[in-house]
Amino acid sequence: MIETNLLLIVALILLSTKALAVFMKRFHLPQVIGPLIAGILLGPAVFGLVKPNETISVIAEFGVILLLFTAGMETDFRQLRSSLKSSLLISALGIVAALGGGFAIAFLFGKPSFESFIIGVVIAAMSTSITVEALSEMGKLKTKVGTALMGASLFDDIIVIVLLAVTMSMGAGGFSIGSIALILIKIAAFFAFAIGVGFCIHKLFNYSYNRFGDKRRLTVFAIAYCFLMAYLAERIGLADITGAYIAGIAFCSTRCAESIETKTHGLSYLFFTPMFLANIGIHTSFAGMTGSLVLFTALLVAVAILSKLIGCGLGAKLSKFSNRESVQIGAGMIARGEVSFIVAAKGIAAGYISSLIYPSVIVVVLVTVLITPLLLKIAFADKQKIP
Repeated sequence: MIETNLLLIVALILLSTKALAVFMKRFHLPQVIGPLIAGILLGPAVFGLVKPNETISVIAEFGVILLLFTAGMETDFRQLRSSLKSSLLISALGIVAALGGGFAIAFLFGKPSFESFIIGVVIAAMSTSITVEALSEMGKLKTKVGTALMGASLFDDIIVIVLLAVTMSMGAGGFSIGSIALILIKIAAFFAFAIGVGFCIHKLFNYSYNRFGDKRRLTVFAIAYCFLMAYLAERIGLADITGAYIAGIAFCSTRCAESIETKTHGLSYLFFTPMFLANIGIHTSFAGMTGSLVLFTALLVAVAILSKLIGCGLGAKLSKFSNRESVQIGAGMIARGEVSFIVAAKGIAAGYISSLIYPSVIVVVLVTVLITPLLLKIAFADKQKIP
C-alpha cells in the first residue's frame, strides 16, 4: 500500500513545479529553473515541507534516465560521429581546468594534496540532464552545438570514472595499473557491446515497423531497452544515464523514432522530469556552513563556472567552432550533478575527504544547475553580441 504522505508529496511537487515553470515563462526565463526553485522551497532549505525521500529519489532517477533516452533519440548520429574529436577535446580541457582549479582552491585552504585532488575530481564532471532540458526547451538540442555538447558529456562521464578509479586505487595503497586497465577494458567492452546491439536494435525496429506498424508496443520495448542499457552501464561503473543516452541513439534515425520520442517525452515531461528537477532542490541543505566554509564554497563555485566556460570554450574554439558557438558550448558544460555527488560520497565513505565538504558540493551543484539555463538562454539569444 502506498504511503498517504507520499501521495501528498507528489501532488505538492507537481503543482509547485508547474506553477513556477509557468511563472518563469511569464518573465522569459528558462522554465527548467522553476522546478529547481520549487524543490528548494519545499525542501529543508526553506519551508521544510518535504524531506529527502528515497522513493522520490527513485522516481527522480527514472526521470533523468528517460530524459537522456529522449536526448539520444534526438541526436543526429552522423553529426555526433563527425564531432567525436572535438567533443573529446572540449571535455578534456574542461576537466583539466576544473580539476586544476578545484585542487588549487582546496590546497590554498590547507587541504592535503590527495584530498585536494579528489575535490578537483568532484567538480570536474558536468550534469548532462540540465543542459539537455534547457536545450530541448529552446529547440537547440539537434544543432551542431547540441551534438557537440552531448558528445563531450559522454567523454566527461568516462574520464571522471577513470579518474575516480585512479584516486580510489591510490588511496587504497598506491597506484594500481591493473585496476585502471580493468576499468578501461570494461568501458571499451561496454561501448563495443552497445554499438553492436544498438545496430541490431535499429534494424529490428525498422523491420517491425515496416512489417507490423504497431507503434505502441514498439515504444514499450524501446523503453525496456533503455532501462536495460542503463542497468548494464551502472553495473560496470558508468553512470546509468550514459547507457540511457546510448540506447536512445540506437533509435535516432529509425522510422518509428518520432512516435517513440513523442510518447517517451510526454511520459517524462508530465511526471518524471518535474520530480527529478524538484528532487535536486529538495536535497539542498546549508546546515553546517561556517564562515571559512562559505568562502571556500564561494571560490569553488567560481572555479566550477569559469573552468568549464573557459576550458570547454577553448576546446570548442580549437575545434573550429565560432566565438559564439564556443561560448554556447562553454555555458552548456557548466552544470554539475549526480556524478559530483557520487565522487564526493565515495571519497567521504573511504575517508579520503571530510564529510564537511558535502554542503559545499551541494551548493556548487545547485548554483551551476541554476545558472546554466540562464547562460544558455543568453548565449543563444538572437541579439547576441558575441562575434
